[in-house]
Amino acid sequence: MGRTTKRYDNNINNACPMEPETSKNIAYLLGFITLALMVWFISRQAMNNRTAMLDKAAPKVAGEDELEGGARNPQQFDEPDEDALEEMAALLGEDSEDEA
Repeated sequence: MGRTTKRYDNNINNACPMEPETSKNIAYLLGFITLALMVWFISRQAMNNRTAMLDKAAPKVAGEDELEGGARNPQQFDEPDEDALEEMAALLGEDSEDEA
């Protein structure tokens, strides 16, 4: 029986062939690599978000920005009505010539 216990003790000692210091160093190395990857990923996302925000908030140049929406009935603007013609005449100053 004593011999079985001795084999069991030997198996426990052989189960971890590395020194505790080596396994601790490997764990630190893996932790550092994980931390470095997380910092890299977060900084890359922050730069992408910043660039997108600056592009969205940049001043618009005429013709480059796209306007959303539109008229519900764009055909109504094809032929101006009498009120619109009178208003345009007043703005252009043609109305005063007719009175004189």
